[in-house]
Amino acid sequence: MFTKILIANRGEIACRIIRTARKMGIKTVAVYSDADRDARHVELADEAVHIGPPPSRESYLVMDKIIAACKQTGAQAVHPGYGFLSENKEFSRRVEEEGIVFIGPKHASIAAMGDKIASKKLAGEAKVNTIPGYNAAIDTAEHAVEIAKGIGYPVMIKASAGGGGKGLRVAYNDREALEGFTSCRNEARNSFGDDRVFIEKFVEEPRHIEIQVLGDAHGNTVYLWERECSIQRRHQKVIEEAPSPFLDDATRKAMGEQAVALAKAVNYQSAGTVEFVVGKDKSFYFLEMNTRLQVEHPVTECITGLDLVELMIRVAAGEKLPFKQSEIRRVGWAMECRINAEDPFRNFLPSTGRLVKYAPPPQVDGVRVDTGVYEGGEIPMYYDSMIAKLIVHGIDRFDAIRKMRQALNAFAIRGISSNIPFQAALLAHPKFVAGDFNTSFIAEQFPKGFSAAAVPHDDPTLLRVLAAVANRIHLARAAGISGQMPGHELQIGEDFVVIAGDGDGRSEPTALKVRVHGKAFEVDVGGKRYHIELQTSLRDLVVRGTCNGEPFCAQIERMGLPYRITHNGTHIDARVLTPRVAELYALMPFKAPPDLSKFLLSPMPGLLVDVAVQPGQTVRAGEKLAVIEAMKMENILLATQDCVVAEVSAMKGESLAVDQIIIKFQ
Repeated sequence: MFTKILIANRGEIACRIIRTARKMGIKTVAVYSDADRDARHVELADEAVHIGPPPSRESYLVMDKIIAACKQTGAQAVHPGYGFLSENKEFSRRVEEEGIVFIGPKHASIAAMGDKIASKKLAGEAKVNTIPGYNAAIDTAEHAVEIAKGIGYPVMIKASAGGGGKGLRVAYNDREALEGFTSCRNEARNSFGDDRVFIEKFVEEPRHIEIQVLGDAHGNTVYLWERECSIQRRHQKVIEEAPSPFLDDATRKAMGEQAVALAKAVNYQSAGTVEFVVGKDKSFYFLEMNTRLQVEHPVTECITGLDLVELMIRVAAGEKLPFKQSEIRRVGWAMECRINAEDPFRNFLPSTGRLVKYAPPPQVDGVRVDTGVYEGGEIPMYYDSMIAKLIVHGIDRFDAIRKMRQALNAFAIRGISSNIPFQAALLAHPKFVAGDFNTSFIAEQFPKGFSAAAVPHDDPTLLRVLAAVANRIHLARAAGISGQMPGHELQIGEDFVVIAGDGDGRSEPTALKVRVHGKAFEVDVGGKRYHIELQTSLRDLVVRGTCNGEPFCAQIERMGLPYRITHNGTHIDARVLTPRVAELYALMPFKAPPDLSKFLLSPMPGLLVDVAVQPGQTVRAGEKLAVIEAMKMENILLATQDCVVAEVSAMKGESLAVDQIIIKFQ
């Protein structure tokens, strides 16, 4: 067994590998860029080596620096995690040639399966079902359009070396094929250093289900059941679960056996994932093979009781798999939510900056949090947007959903935006709860994007009740202040009006009556009574208590005069007023926000990689104005209406702040 390994990665996965290595008594070496000097993985590792500037192409993607760090520290093996160099056949080969063990498959297997074009041909030879498509690299956008026409729209345009949603577009017409091909090549070149692109038929109403495989150097290969990964947004997985609510045992077995056959065909020796697209009739087709550890591997670990990182290390050290296919268990149901630094209320644009507050839920009762951040740390613009992975393990699917909703309520993040409200809304959606979904679920259910009103709260009145209770507690404190003038002490009544604005100047008043009974509160509203008992202080980021005997967990934050109440993915900003003050408040004029229609503002912090217009140019609605790169993704800004460019205020190559002016229009 190794005594020291180097982790050629950062963030959550680096911390995850360090945790298992420490359990096995193996020392670890971290590598870090300038942006990660104070990162959590650097602190957790036994040693750390600086490898360059923040951009990954100058640090985490530079093979020479990683290999030099191995030699410098005496690391006998290198674990690549996922992303970066994890599926780079050249890196695996060079590591092996230097006498360092690559904790992953041999470079020949990566070459065969990591390349999506080659892997489809191999899958066909191994009698694995494959999707119709053009299995060769495409040179020009015009050629891509011709191929797409031949296959028939819709088509998927994919980078051969792609992964994680990078370098992938779905095109429904010639224009989308033309633009998608160009964007895919650019993203692939920047993220993977390989700009080859191919096209295949897009199966409509598909499910994305993947099989976890594991092989050793002694000819043993097994599958560790499946993961359901159909809940995706822009081809990025959002919620993963194991097992799949869709598969029956016969289909599960057939998919597993095909995945094993494919792995054996390339002498696969490590953990890997064979991805399938599954039709509504349970027909399945090979999509691609990821020759690395997957982001969503914890759900497989939960239902099998295995540590995949430990098994990868043991296989790389030459050990045999300690079990046979028939011995692999499947217990309960696991789910994972990816907690990302993005704003769901602003079309999921990246959100970078400092984590002013970071309080994940307690890791008890089947709750697990894998993260690479800490309170006070920075979320940089150079890397993936993931803050943490929230995983739960329940008795069955409904138990897992219940635990995940509670855990999301208890996950507090301040300083940056996160997708927690969106995750909570998905978990409450009737179709998701019923298991009735496919990869188009999010696009179909949220066609106009996500908003607070997109999925209604189970009991919206409860949020206003919690605001009234919080206000009543603060009033009691104020009434207890010493030095009040005799006869003029603060008198607290029972009647209040809660006003929760919707952001457009309108407000919805809710009249209620609050009575205090010891540490309990009785709130009457609309003919219904709420009996609230708080078990934690309002000073806590997360407030726990019971409502009519049922436990709840919510976040209550005072934002000046209003209270921000967050629960089950919904938040309101509520003012709690006396009836007389509420009458006067209704007479206050509303100040409309300024008209910004004559400006193109940067919707996120990022790098301005292209400005497609010039002063004086006439632009039609839908035409490209600019391209911003943030967190490894290209974001194309399009004109929303016909206009004439008056001035270009930002230059190509400039780092932009959120809401910075890029273009002014006449």
